[in-house]
Amino acid sequence: MFKNNPADNHSHPADYDRVPAESHSHPADHDRVPAESHGHPADHRSGSSEDSRNIFAPLRDIRVLTSAGLLSAIAIVLGFFKIPLTQIIEIRFMVLPVAAAGWLFGPVVGGLVGIVADVGGYLIKPTGPFFPGFTITSMLSGVIFGCVLYRRRPTLLRIFTAQVIYTLVCGLLLTSIWLSMLYGNGFIPVLTARILKELVLIPVNTIMLAALMEPVRRFRMTQGMTG
Repeated sequence: MFKNNPADNHSHPADYDRVPAESHSHPADHDRVPAESHGHPADHRSGSSEDSRNIFAPLRDIRVLTSAGLLSAIAIVLGFFKIPLTQIIEIRFMVLPVAAAGWLFGPVVGGLVGIVADVGGYLIKPTGPFFPGFTITSMLSGVIFGCVLYRRRPTLLRIFTAQVIYTLVCGLLLTSIWLSMLYGNGFIPVLTARILKELVLIPVNTIMLAALMEPVRRFRMTQGMTG
């Protein structure tokens, strides 16, 4: 009988060394799997942060557009109620819902509500020739309140700050320019005549806006909304 050579019945040690390399993936391959099968957390964070910084995002929400339409209608109605003091001085309340739109939905929606309120009010009840300067002023009022108050708690100080900016830019500067152009008066006389009224309206409008915004903020909190 021939005896088998032990070298023929056993594989060479080098064969065992090769088996693990062929049947198992390299540890580095396992390290790459999570990166390929799951999105990087930074991708999700960047997407949400981009949405939060996008001031045009509210325009994609049908509820925002519906609420903006309602505020525009309220602004148009309030625009018909005014207290005329002189030919160039009158107290108006249309800015209140426009400011609320800027606070609730941002400067873009606030500006659009201001435009719709001014143009819509003119189309329903025109009072002389249409002047686009007042439309610009109405738009900027929503933009200003939106820039100062959007996604912030409407504290009395913030509302006061927004009202001061609105008064300086819209109430005193721009409106005085438009009135001087319409009536042919000098800018300085018109500005001087309007200063007292505009300064008095700063605390008045601040209190009215605070009385409007705080209940709305609390209601939104009960509904699980921010602001």
